[in-house]
Amino acid sequence: MRQYALITGSYWAFTLTDGALRMLVVLYFHELGYSPLDIALLFLFYEIFGVVTNLFGGWIAARTGLAATLIGGLWLQVVALAMLLVDPSMLTIAYVMAAQALSGIAKDLNKMSAKSSVKLLVGNSEGRLYRWVAWLTGSKNALKGLGFFAGGASLSAFGFSTSIAGMAVGLSVIAAATLVFLDREMGKASFKPKFSNLWSKSPQINKLSAARLFLFGSRDVWFVVALPVFLQLELGWSSISVGTFLAAWIIGYGLIQALAPNITGISNDHPPDGRTALFWSLGLTAVPAMLAFALNMQSAATAALVIGLILFGLIFAMNSAVHSFLIVSYADADGISLDVGFYYMANAAGRLLGTICSGWVYQAYGISACLAVSSLFLIAVTAISAQLPKRA
Repeated sequence: MRQYALITGSYWAFTLTDGALRMLVVLYFHELGYSPLDIALLFLFYEIFGVVTNLFGGWIAARTGLAATLIGGLWLQVVALAMLLVDPSMLTIAYVMAAQALSGIAKDLNKMSAKSSVKLLVGNSEGRLYRWVAWLTGSKNALKGLGFFAGGASLSAFGFSTSIAGMAVGLSVIAAATLVFLDREMGKASFKPKFSNLWSKSPQINKLSAARLFLFGSRDVWFVVALPVFLQLELGWSSISVGTFLAAWIIGYGLIQALAPNITGISNDHPPDGRTALFWSLGLTAVPAMLAFALNMQSAATAALVIGLILFGLIFAMNSAVHSFLIVSYADADGISLDVGFYYMANAAGRLLGTICSGWVYQAYGISACLAVSSLFLIAVTAISAQLPKRA
């Protein structure tokens, strides 16, 4: 329990800075006059290196232990934050992309390590595993939402550089404590994984990873860049209003994830399976299309956006929670980071796809087009989820 608390606490601290940094970068560079596509490009390396990190990070963790990758992720984030503490004239697109690349590596090292560790700490109880994974995932996203709020609020109150410096100092303290107290042997495989082990996944892990790719692409294609810019540019919201609204959405999304076991029911004999994933993906598929239609009614755009976001967040949270349990359940405990890293590689690829499309599609065609692309991605999620194994 002490190790679980330590891992969760460091994961929380990292997530808080990650959410705040995302909102600070989006809003600050929008205020400087950057276009939506330029802002999307700032996160390009963040997502690209997330793909690479999850693939190779799982292999590294299986050989060296999960503590090394988790602690390494914390310190890399401190370095990424420190890189942004330069004169504003030096914050070019290329420079910020490099800092975001380090942040992307850090984030995925930390997440992969935290998620992999849960199965090693829980044992063979599927019900308990479901509860712990749901709590870790849900609380993380609630704190990411708090980070969104903190990013928007601190930008208004203290400015960009002061906000970044405060996060760097706070995370340094957490990283030092984790370095001292975390078990260094946790997560080492009983064998020395080869590079070929990176790709030799079971069919259910391959299918679940594909579903995860399109699921997160369906969210980020309109949420990452298009939505914050739409709220500021077309609805006239202030930066703190945007940060508060998106923070509340992600906090609610995280709370639903944490409550997922209570919503679907907890049982060692009947934990979530392919049927559960299919049910929730079907429920989500029509939401972006309905929201796009409602946004075209200009007189009710704000109300439609708020209601649509709430509905999307509730159902998306259940999809994500079920996926997060299934990958930990499917993964082999010996060298678990290999399977979990592969899965989160697909997760990062989905975010990359969504982020690029979010800036490009919004700039070219508007937010309704982003929502239409989201619906297409969700159709793919449903088709893949129908092929996931069902328990007898």
